[in-house]
Formats: sequence, C-alpha cells, structure tokens
Amino acid sequence: MKFTWKKMLMVDGIFAYMLFAVFLSSVLQGQRRADSVPADADSRKEAGSEGAQDGDPYRETGKKVALTFDDGPNPYYTEPLLAGLAERGVKATFFLLGKEVEKHPEIVEEIHRQGHVIGNHSYQHEQLSKLSDQAACAQVERTNKLIYDITGEYPLYLRPPYGDWKDGLDCETVMIEVLWDVDPRDWAANDAGAVAARVVKKVQEGDIILMHDASDSSVRAALMVVYRLKEEGYEFVTVEELLLE
Repeated sequence: MKFTWKKMLMVDGIFAYMLFAVFLSSVLQGQRRADSVPADADSRKEAGSEGAQDGDPYRETGKKVALTFDDGPNPYYTEPLLAGLAERGVKATFFLLGKEVEKHPEIVEEIHRQGHVIGNHSYQHEQLSKLSDQAACAQVERTNKLIYDITGEYPLYLRPPYGDWKDGLDCETVMIEVLWDVDPRDWAANDAGAVAARVVKKVQEGDIILMHDASDSSVRAALMVVYRLKEEGYEFVTVEELLLE
C-alpha cells in the first residue's frame, strides 16, 4: 500500500495527538495525587487529627497512664474488678500479697489469664525496712515462689508496703521497685466519686495510679477513673509497658 505525503502527515498527526493525550492524562493524575496527599509532616498530622475526630472518642492519643492495685487478691472484690476492666478493654498491674495468693490461687490464675501484670507486694504487708535483711528477703522470695507456682512466671516488679524498701538490701531475686505518682487513698474513703475525682484532678501523662481491690467503693472508683480518663484521651497500660517506653 502506498502512502501519499498527505496521508503520512495525517498518520503522524494522529500519533502525535495520542502521545499528547497520554502525557496530559499523566500530568492530571499526578496533580490529583498531589492534591490528596498532605505536602509536609505538619499537614499529615493535621489531616490525621481531623480524621480521628470522626472516629472512636476513646482513640489512642499517646497519653498513657498505669492503673495499679495493691493488697489482693481479694475473694470478694478482685473478680468484679477484673470483669469491669475486661469490659472496658483495660490492662492493669496487680501487686499481690503472698498470704492472699496462698488463699486464692484461682483468682491469681484469672488475673494472669486475662493478661494483667502481676507484681510482688511482700508476703504479709510488713514494713520491710524494719525487718532484718534475711526476714525482708524472705517476704519477697516467698511471695515470688507462690506466684511462680500458679502462673509459671516469676514477677519482675516489686512494690514494698508503704513504699519503704531497705537501701542496699541484697536479695537473691533482682526486681524492679515500682512506687506511684497518684494516691487517692481509696482505702480510707467510701465515696467512690470523690476518690475518682482526686485521681482525675491530679493525674498527668505517664503517671502510675495507686488503688486497691479491697472494697466495693474502691472498685467502683477505679472504673469511674477509667471512664473519665478515657474521655480525656488517656490510654491505660501496664506498669511494664509504661516503664519500657
């Protein structure tokens, strides 16, 4: 087949038009992508925060606190507390007394099964600094062994009663001492609302909150704290998660 020069120009023109159309489409698609993606980190952060406002009001914001409970396990109040925490998707840290662990191993097993961290609060809540080194170590090590026999894990964290540890005390088990930042004295009050208000007023990001699972009012106060702090954008983590950040 022969092509005249006019036909050749026509074919070349069509080919050039097709190339131009492809080029133009590519440019427009690139522009649309640029318009839909934030231009810098600040813009991305703003876009993310706007999207979060339309989602879960209990979304993670980076504000983390640790809720801790001393003196358990309690045969009346620990299990209702565990149920309330599970319903709210909260993990906590329980510092247990050895003498109570002996009496209620099934509750210790349930705390462990639900994924909470278990710590040591001595065997019978004695002020360790007033004991001999040998007696103080025995309080810690006996409780560690009791917890291990139930959970298969030795606790890593120790909360000495009254926050009073013996300086230089050299026990065989090396543990991390964990105290607290917020103490609402829930054990001394029957007003759950007042206890929760004390926590909410004082708490700051990264704090460890001290409470007890030893009374109905303390359990109710703890669940109020969870509700109110989640409303303020706090996320509840275990002591382990908080210290490892």
